[in-house]
Amino acid sequence: MLEAAVQHLQSRAARRPAVAVVLGSGLGGFAGELDGRIEIPYAEIPGWPCPAVAGHAGQLVLGRLGNLDVAILAGRVHLYEGWTAAQAAFGVRVLGKLGVRTVVFTNAAGGINTDYARGSLVLIRDHINLQGANPLAGAHDESLGPRFPDMSEAYPERLRGIAREVAAGLGIRLPEGVYAAVLGPSFETPAEIRFLRTIGADLVGMSTVPEVIAANQMGLQVLAISCVTNMAAGLQSGKLSHQEVLETGEAVRGALIRYLKALLPRLES
Repeated sequence: MLEAAVQHLQSRAARRPAVAVVLGSGLGGFAGELDGRIEIPYAEIPGWPCPAVAGHAGQLVLGRLGNLDVAILAGRVHLYEGWTAAQAAFGVRVLGKLGVRTVVFTNAAGGINTDYARGSLVLIRDHINLQGANPLAGAHDESLGPRFPDMSEAYPERLRGIAREVAAGLGIRLPEGVYAAVLGPSFETPAEIRFLRTIGADLVGMSTVPEVIAANQMGLQVLAISCVTNMAAGLQSGKLSHQEVLETGEAVRGALIRYLKALLPRLES
């Protein structure tokens, strides 16, 4: 099915971007910034799983940002919807087969580190996989890369250095942190947040890690940015809700778009 998706996209678009962006919950506004956009719903691509969660448009967008060809995944699927880790990574694998070499992942996350505030952007320097699943499990496809890929620098320092430089130039505060991926879809309990803090997590979310693992297996360069859409359970008053996630994503839309427009051309070299 992977090859069928690649062939379908090659037949529909001549663009072969080397840089891609995956947009998380409520963060889809950046797709509208591309010139000459070609929008392809996931439902029209063989084998591509379609998200059913608010805030995820569910389409591949190809276009140009200045002189740079860019692919955007506007929305993703999650394990809590019933998809496997391999299905969650399907889009990234298709991008790799199409020639993308660098992927910027974005997501909505709960803030565990109390130095963060709602609406903060945080650069992910490492992750902890607590989802109980891995996209590489099962039969091995040698065309995707090694059976046992190294993950010691899943988020390369070189790209993180560029990300920090761009943020500083724009006056955007961009701390770094460790992202813990959990299954969801329920939000975490205060006790779970205390556990996550104890094991070194600064952020918690329900996505991204299967995609990052698959990207690393294929030798793609990875950068990941979380938007802290809420402080985690026990760190704020009131109830947590997905509506709060979407509202915060909309509030930081302008800053994230400005940042990505400055960042992506720097990642091509």
